[in-house]
Amino acid sequence: MYGLWKPRVLGAWKVPATGPVILAVNHSHNVDGPMVMGVAPRPTHFLIKKEAFIGPLDAFLTGIGQVKVDRASADRTAITQALGILEDGGVLGIFPEGTRGEGDFASLRAGLAYFAVRSGAPIVPVAVLGSSDRPGRLIKALPPLRSRVDVVFGDPFEAGDGSGRRTRKALDEATERIQKQLTSHLENARRLTGR
Repeated sequence: MYGLWKPRVLGAWKVPATGPVILAVNHSHNVDGPMVMGVAPRPTHFLIKKEAFIGPLDAFLTGIGQVKVDRASADRTAITQALGILEDGGVLGIFPEGTRGEGDFASLRAGLAYFAVRSGAPIVPVAVLGSSDRPGRLIKALPPLRSRVDVVFGDPFEAGDGSGRRTRKALDEATERIQKQLTSHLENARRLTGR
């Protein structure tokens, strides 16, 4: 990432040095996941749509520990793998909106709340800014080479209410708490970076 762009990483020290952690990353460009993987202070395993695992990318993504997920249904294999990463004290990266979009955390899917409440892992919000500002000259699908991309890590927080409940109501309440935290972090990151 540092060879192709100019990442400016802020707040990486906020990611707990040990134990399970979930990175909740906004998603407005294809490069957001690889950018976070490249600059995060700990190895990160992302939930990635199965459609990305094609050709040589399949072996590469699997080899670096990324988790293939079928977004069309409740993918039990992916859920088990993701929970295993957290149980082993690893870092799980999630795009809580479920797909690439505006990257504003406006509509969250329930997966992030489920993993956070089920595992008890803290969530660290991550804002990637500048990746979708303008297309590159050589490769339109990527940000311009050597352009600045800001990656801002926020303060870790707990999604659950402390009761340990995993009911539908508890997950809905956790999703609301998560959305408020992520939206607040994104606003702060924009202020901090001037984007």
